[in-house]
Amino acid sequence: MKPILELSKPRVTQLVVLTTAAGYYLASPAPLRLGVFAATLAGTALVAAGTNAFNMIRERETDAHMLRTRNRPLPAGRVSPRAAFVFATVTAAAGLGTLASLVNLTTAGLAALTLVSYVWFYTSLKTRSTLNTLVGAVPGALPVLGGWTAAGGALSPQAFALFWTLFLWQLPHFLALAWVYREDYRSAQLRMLSVEDVGGRRTARMALLYAVALVPVSLLPTLLGVTGSVYFWGALALGLGYVAAGVLMWVDVNRRAWAVFLASIVYLPMLLTLAVLDKVRP
Repeated sequence: MKPILELSKPRVTQLVVLTTAAGYYLASPAPLRLGVFAATLAGTALVAAGTNAFNMIRERETDAHMLRTRNRPLPAGRVSPRAAFVFATVTAAAGLGTLASLVNLTTAGLAALTLVSYVWFYTSLKTRSTLNTLVGAVPGALPVLGGWTAAGGALSPQAFALFWTLFLWQLPHFLALAWVYREDYRSAQLRMLSVEDVGGRRTARMALLYAVALVPVSLLPTLLGVTGSVYFWGALALGLGYVAAGVLMWVDVNRRAWAVFLASIVYLPMLLTLAVLDKVRP
């Protein structure tokens, strides 16, 4: 049973559920509709699990070439491709059905878009173009929109302020990780910026630029009336810390890439916590 559950990438699924919950809460009028909220999280978790399993199916051959991923269930032979396909299909279908029947069609549509953009567009581009990182950040940011619409919110500037915040947050995170594991990506013949960037300067520069761009975008929820001043100043401090980590990576990419990765792990849960705690009540 454990190898089957590993197909869902539990940590990634947990992050998807976390961002969905934050989006729901920020858009939800009081009182919170607990039934819809629970259905939203359950449906989203199932779609995320199915999406990750489909991704593992498509990448099982490249995973076998990388030290970091060769022990995943499919390349290690602990789960058959057929069993993985059944798991992916059943969980994704159950999740989409839950969202469509118990939440709303907009949220179900966003979940379906997340699945398609991740499994087909992003995964396919990884062997073709370094732009895959940008494309992959789209499905990573869509769940917060799904949470927002599940609570009855419109796809408004406020919703997209959250989307773009999550979109930009991912880019330094992935670029730092791609540099640390560049030899793995090279052996799997994946088209990553870090693989083609001999000295790492371009990778570090892009990570820093995206961290800088995140700072003003992360302040938009307050400027658009979603959150209060506590969030504003907290987001500013977190953003500047992320930028500082990016500067360290730019100065010494080989020794400091992990600083950006670790900063990204601290940044997001703290930012979402601030947003939830400092939500502006209607």
